[in-house]
Amino acid sequence: MIEVYHHDLKQNCGVERCQARSAISQRNHIGLAIRAFIRLERYFYRTGISIMEAENKIVRSAMRFYLSAPLYGLFATA
Repeated sequence: MIEVYHHDLKQNCGVERCQARSAISQRNHIGLAIRAFIRLERYFYRTGISIMEAENKIVRSAMRFYLSAPLYGLFATA
């Protein structure tokens, strides 16, 4: 179970992708990644869908919300 925990924490929550240099920033990143993992697990147990499906559903709804009223626009370069 601990290996599954570490794998999911690394794969789904990006705990290894911290680019901060200071110890405080790294601890904050790790803490927030663990919090995200716990929330995904709770969502998984509540709904019965896999963690990847839960993550995709959350990201898709956030993207839909942002695309309905974007804050930044991309300009044509050509």
